[in-house]
Amino acid sequence: MSTESKSQGQLVRSLGLAWVFFLVVSSVIGSGVYKKVAPMADVLQSPGLVLLAWALGGILSLFGTLSNAEVASMLADSGGDFVYYKKIYNRFFAFMYGWANFTAIRSASIASIAYVFSQSFNSLVPLPTLPESIASISIFGFLTPFDNFGVKMLTIALIIVLTAINYLGLKTGGNFSKIILYIVITTIALIIILGFTIGDGSWKNITTNATGFVPRSWTDSIFIKNLFAALLGAFWAYEGWSTIGYLGGEIKNAQRNLPLGLIFGVLFVMLVYSCVNFTYLYVMPIDELIAESKSPNSIAAVIVVKHLLGSGGALFISLLILFTTLGCTNTTILAAPRLFFAMAKEGLFFKSAADIHPKYNTPSKAFVYQAIIICLLIMSGSFDQLTDMLIFASFIFYGATTLGVFVLRKKMPDAPRPYKTWGYPVVPAIFILFCVALLVITFAAKPREATMGLVLMALGIPFYFYWNRKAAN
Repeated sequence: MSTESKSQGQLVRSLGLAWVFFLVVSSVIGSGVYKKVAPMADVLQSPGLVLLAWALGGILSLFGTLSNAEVASMLADSGGDFVYYKKIYNRFFAFMYGWANFTAIRSASIASIAYVFSQSFNSLVPLPTLPESIASISIFGFLTPFDNFGVKMLTIALIIVLTAINYLGLKTGGNFSKIILYIVITTIALIIILGFTIGDGSWKNITTNATGFVPRSWTDSIFIKNLFAALLGAFWAYEGWSTIGYLGGEIKNAQRNLPLGLIFGVLFVMLVYSCVNFTYLYVMPIDELIAESKSPNSIAAVIVVKHLLGSGGALFISLLILFTTLGCTNTTILAAPRLFFAMAKEGLFFKSAADIHPKYNTPSKAFVYQAIIICLLIMSGSFDQLTDMLIFASFIFYGATTLGVFVLRKKMPDAPRPYKTWGYPVVPAIFILFCVALLVITFAAKPREATMGLVLMALGIPFYFYWNRKAAN
């Protein structure tokens, strides 16, 4: 055995079903549960339609989860969908998935959630800023590295600290997320209880539409456009459940525990989201929520709890948002490097990203690469734009995984399937059709962002041919 191989650790299957459940939930519950109800109310102008959008978002996410779970039960390994796509399609499609996540989808999501943490902290303890003459400097006309400098520096510090925690071991990062999740779920439950006990909420608030509400038929193009716009907000809140697949190589009995953890985790999140958003709309008339959505940096949960408990309640919910975004950021940082590790093992990424730390048994170099790209996105000041541009790309891959259920049943009809998609073929077919509709409507509504997103993905093609040729030699 060579010295190099002796110095390599290995990924350890140490996560049981309970761990998978906790990590799914903590990777999903982030800023969306506190912020999205107000802009969704502004678009739909009806409490009933807002709750419908949350329910549809949850059901469609569950349909995607049910379909993803069958593929995961067959092919579970470190790297998640990257591993699945190699089997379902080919190396090129698998690489494009990994590249899109490295350059924008996953990295920009981490940057965005961490940035919400720093913004919330800044609202409690103002952070230093640079003089306007420096803060206004831009590069290429849209990169603003010195704007909001104190918030960016805290965000970068947070990324470095959380990367270090997860660098030191899977259970170290997992325990950190679990503790935060306990706090978050407990306090969300408290918000729901207080909303129905000490608040002056009313069922009338649930049944009364906004003053600007215009009744439209379900087939009206404006209604469909508004519903999809609201669903994008709901999907942002549900984003992240698929990242647990990256840990497939570290889950005990992954063929059973991964699909079960995915399904139970998403069902639990659906329950939490339904209850807390019903509480928001029960406590506050929709017109007040809409009015608050017009204010910059407004957060619906802060408004509702302030209404219940006064300024002390606003401080309470601000601290809760800090904890929630911290936990969601940590779990996503924990999971994503396993994707880049899987790519490097196939020769489709920087070679050293395949290194496993001999003591901590983590893909240590992959953590470093991820931290670097996230910090660059934070400094650029453009990661929110990147997220908007690539949000539709995530649904390309969600749809591709679900299509894989049909492909694998044809290519590998006799392969063991510890879990089979409930409602097959109707459930996966509905989810695929929805993904197609979402892509078409998003492209029509935001052609510039969608095109720029596709161009950013296409920039990975030269890297693929370089790494693929190098791996073949």
